[in-house]
Amino acid sequence: MTEVTLAVVGGGLRGLTYARRAHATGAGRVVAVAEPDPGRRAAFAAEFGIAPERVHEDWKDLAAAGRLADAAVIATQDRLHTDPAVTLADLGYHILLEKPMATEEHEAAAIAAAAVRNGIMLAVCHVLRYTPYTRVVKKLLDEGRIGRLVSVQHLEPVGWWHQAHSFVRGHWRREDTSAPMLLAKACHDVDWLVHLFGRPPARVSSFGSLSHFRAEERPATAADRCLDCPLEPSCPYSAPRLYLGCLGDPESEFWPLGAVTPGRTEADVLEALRTGPYGRCVYACDNDVVDHQEVVMEFDDGGTCSFTMSAFTPMEHRRTRLFGTHGYIEGDGGTLRVVDFRTGAEEVMTVDEAGGPSAADGHGGGDEGLTDAFLAAVASGDATLLRSDAEQSLMTHRVVWAAERARLSGTVVTL
Repeated sequence: MTEVTLAVVGGGLRGLTYARRAHATGAGRVVAVAEPDPGRRAAFAAEFGIAPERVHEDWKDLAAAGRLADAAVIATQDRLHTDPAVTLADLGYHILLEKPMATEEHEAAAIAAAAVRNGIMLAVCHVLRYTPYTRVVKKLLDEGRIGRLVSVQHLEPVGWWHQAHSFVRGHWRREDTSAPMLLAKACHDVDWLVHLFGRPPARVSSFGSLSHFRAEERPATAADRCLDCPLEPSCPYSAPRLYLGCLGDPESEFWPLGAVTPGRTEADVLEALRTGPYGRCVYACDNDVVDHQEVVMEFDDGGTCSFTMSAFTPMEHRRTRLFGTHGYIEGDGGTLRVVDFRTGAEEVMTVDEAGGPSAADGHGGGDEGLTDAFLAAVASGDATLLRSDAEQSLMTHRVVWAAERARLSGTVVTL
């Protein structure tokens, strides 16, 4: 297969993930990068051997040089996707775009329009579509193993420490600097559920709030920082316990520790917790995104889906129950129990282990599957190797925005 050349906009954890997979397989080669952080920029350029003249601080400088590669990976913060995506599409780059597409509906529509206008492939990083587990579930449904899909229950177990890391202390804690949590975290799940049904829902409702990680829940003797707090040893959200516990584990050092400090010593971690955002008490942050949410979808044939996203879980694979007219499937990301109503037979299927659910684990094989599919599609010119295109991704994002409108207005929204 022809080697695909890549320009990476955003050399942080997600940009590194896709770039490293491309290099590891030999299917892609990074030839340019734009990254505003000088330390990350230098490390990224050194790791991939990028020529100095193709190492940029700003994506606009990269774009000004014209088309330098076959494709671009855009892995900037959520609110910084639109301008580089539209500009690079206009230059003819095929694009691998980190989710969400954008934080506003009109901006996502502009990105999709740019992809269609320029005839380029745009793959939004809905990595759940690309896991081995998803392939098996979708095949069972398409083969009619459980008849017509009538109802689905789906749980996204965010994980108590992951909520504290990313959505209380971290980059995605506020809607005004990132996005609603349903968009930032669970657009994966909404996209996946729509993928299983094969079409968007007709109506959506939603409920949820920030119930726990707020000042009113703060214990009376808690300090503003974990390192000063007498309750830290017994607190489930202890930052020292989480981040010092990452030391010595390469996967955990990459994530979540990589978001906290580039250092890999106890002194580095303690300094970051003393001075940076990740050492704050979870009840003394400026977060406002929800910590639990329910979404209910109704489809045009009367089928229904209930989706729960909750911080108050272990961080595990999603759990799903699929109810059909002729059978039932229950899955936990690795094992599927399939019950046939016609024969009473039960089958337990174990999907090949492809890693855990977290970013450090590659999202159950989804990161690798997506990267490989994108590079193969660009190399061959065959867009059918991708499991969604720009317009399909825009459609599932619109379901998320409809759910948020429903939650905030207390109404049922018709799409």
